[in-house]
Amino acid sequence: MLRSPPMTPSATSSTSSTREWARPVTDRKLRLDELKKEIESASQPAKRSNDGLFKAAYSTDILFLIDTTSSMAPYIDAAKEQEAEIRMAVVGYKDHQDNPNIQFLDFTTSVDTVHAFINKLKAKGGGTDHPEDVMGGLQQVVNASWKNQTRCVFHIGDAPPHGRLFNTINTRDNWDQHGSEPHRLTYKPLLKKMILLNLNYALLRITSYTDLMAWEFMKEYADANAICKLHKLNANFSKEYLPASSRSTSRMRGSSAKSGLSFEESELGTSYSSLRHLVVQSVASSASRTAVRMTDSISKTGGKMDSTALASHPTIAEEDEGPKKEAESEELVMEDVPPQWDMAGWLDETLNVEGFSPDVVMHGARTLSDMMLHDDHIELSTMELGVRRRSKPFSQGALRVAAYARTTASTNHFVVKSFKKDGRHLAHLAEDMRCQALCKAFALEFNNLVGPEHSIDFIITTCLRGQSDNGTLQYMSLEPYIKGDYVKYNNNSGYINNDIPNDETNKAAQAFSHFTFERSWGQILVCDLQGVKGVLTDPAIHTANKDRFKLADTNLNREGFKFFFSTHVCNEICQQLELISNAEMVMTNSFKFRELWPAVDNTVYCSNKLCGKIVPTAGARKSDEFPRCHWCELCWPQLESSKRI
Repeated sequence: MLRSPPMTPSATSSTSSTREWARPVTDRKLRLDELKKEIESASQPAKRSNDGLFKAAYSTDILFLIDTTSSMAPYIDAAKEQEAEIRMAVVGYKDHQDNPNIQFLDFTTSVDTVHAFINKLKAKGGGTDHPEDVMGGLQQVVNASWKNQTRCVFHIGDAPPHGRLFNTINTRDNWDQHGSEPHRLTYKPLLKKMILLNLNYALLRITSYTDLMAWEFMKEYADANAICKLHKLNANFSKEYLPASSRSTSRMRGSSAKSGLSFEESELGTSYSSLRHLVVQSVASSASRTAVRMTDSISKTGGKMDSTALASHPTIAEEDEGPKKEAESEELVMEDVPPQWDMAGWLDETLNVEGFSPDVVMHGARTLSDMMLHDDHIELSTMELGVRRRSKPFSQGALRVAAYARTTASTNHFVVKSFKKDGRHLAHLAEDMRCQALCKAFALEFNNLVGPEHSIDFIITTCLRGQSDNGTLQYMSLEPYIKGDYVKYNNNSGYINNDIPNDETNKAAQAFSHFTFERSWGQILVCDLQGVKGVLTDPAIHTANKDRFKLADTNLNREGFKFFFSTHVCNEICQQLELISNAEMVMTNSFKFRELWPAVDNTVYCSNKLCGKIVPTAGARKSDEFPRCHWCELCWPQLESSKRI
C-alpha cells in the first residue's frame, strides 16, 4: 500500500514494495529533475497550430436529395422554408418516365439561387409504379462538386428504389430486378463512392416503405466503420449487424466510429422547426467527426493547419482513419476471459519498475487555483513498485495493449497499459498523468457543489519505467481497473452523447466540462469524458495558453472552446452551479464568469497514491498515526498490513 508521507519529520513509514520514503531525498529530487528536463525537451518542437480548425470543420457542404413526386408535397414545402438559411446543393429525383427525371443545383454560396431552385421543385409525377429512381439521384449526389471537409446528405423520400431487394410490398415495379433500370446503376458501387467522398448520410424517414432501403444502405456504411443508427420504428431496428472489420474488437457505447462517417435514419416531421433541428444536429455531429480527422491529419504532418490544403483533399478519412490504417496497425490476439485475481500464478509476470505519480492526496484552499496556474503546481513523486501482470493482454487500442495487474503490496485491481511498439516517451505519459490529476482537482470541487447524485471522479494514472528483456527502457502506465461498460459522454470537438439524455452521469459530465471553463475563468476546459458510471478516464484538456499540455494532440486550445460551446446546452446542473459563460461569449471573446466559489469542505482524496478516490469527508477513514490523511473503504483494511516496521 502506498501512502502519502506522515506529517511528522521523523516518521519513515512505507511499504515493503513501494520504497519512496526510504529513498534519500536527494535521489528522489534527482529523478524528478530528470523527468522535468525530459518533459521540457519533448516540448521544445513547435506545437502544431489549431487556429482556424473550428471554421474549417464547420464549413459544410449540405446536399438535399429529394423525392419530388406528388406524395412529397408537404415535405418539400417544409424544405422551402429551411433552405433559405443554409448553403447547399439540391438533387431532386422522380422516376424514369418523368421529364425531367433528375433536377440538380450544384453547390452555391447564393442563398437566393438556392431558394429560387427549391421553389421551382414541383411535387408531381412518379410513374405507374411505387418505387422511384433513387439510384439516379445517388449518382447525381456523387457527381456534385464536394469541397468542404464536413459533408452531409439529407435524403427525403417516401418510396424505395426499384428492385424487390428493397420492396417487399405487393405493388407493381416496372424494374423489379435491381440493376435492370435504364441506367443499370446498383446501390453498392454508388454507396462506396459516397463513402470514399466522406459523405455523412441522413435518411429522413417518412413511411415504412423505405425500411429495407435504410437497412441495406446502413450495412454498406457499417462495413466502412461508420456510426450507424436506424430509427426505432424501422422494421429492421432489432436486427444486429456486425461488420467483418469489427468482429474481433469491441466498441465503446456512445463512441465515435473509426472512419468518422455516419449513417443515421431519423423521423421527418412536416414543420420547419423539426427539419431545422435535424439539419443542425447532423451538421454539428458531422463537424465534430471532421475535426477529429483533421486534427489527426495535422498531427501526422507535424505542421500548421492549412485549411485550403485540407479542403483540397476529398478523402482525408482514407489517409488516417480508413481501412489503410486498420491494415497497417498491429492486431494482437486478446485473451477473452474474466480476470482471475485470486488464482495463484494467474498474474504470471513480475515487473520491478520505477513509478511516477501525482501528489493529489491533499487539497487545500489554493490547490486547484495553483494547479490551473502552472504545471509545476501539479507535483509529482517517485516510488519503486513491484507489479504482477498477466502476460496475455485483454484489450487493445491503436497504440497500446492492456493487461490485468496488481502491485505486490496491495490487493487492489489494476491495469497495465504498454505500447505495441516503441511508443511515446515518459514525458508524454507524465503529461497525461498531470492532465488527469488536474481533472481530479476540478472534480473534487465540482462534487462539493453538486452533491452525491451527480458526483464524478477520475482515476489516477501512474507512469512506470522499467527495462525490457533486451535491456532497453520500457514505458507503461498503471491505472485502477474499472469494471463495467464504458460510455462516451463527450469528446474534444463538440460531440455529445444524445442517446442517453436523461442519464444523470451524462448530465453531470456535460455540466462538468462547462464548470471547468467557468471555474478557470475561460482558461481551461476538460472534455473527452468517458468511463463507467461516474468514474472517468483518459480526459482531454483545452487550454487558452498554448504552452500548457502541448504534447497532447487532443488539446485544441481556444478552437476547442468553440467546439464545446457549439453543441453544449446548459442543463439543470449548469443552472444549479450558476454558470454564466455561453457560446456567444466564446465567439465574441467577451466573457462574464461566476466570481465567488465556496471552499471545499466535504470531499477529500483517498491517501493511497495509487487510488486517490474522491470520498465524502464524513465517510472517509482516518488514522491518528497519519494526521490529515484519509482512506476509502477499499484501501483502509490494507493500511495496517502495508506498514513497514
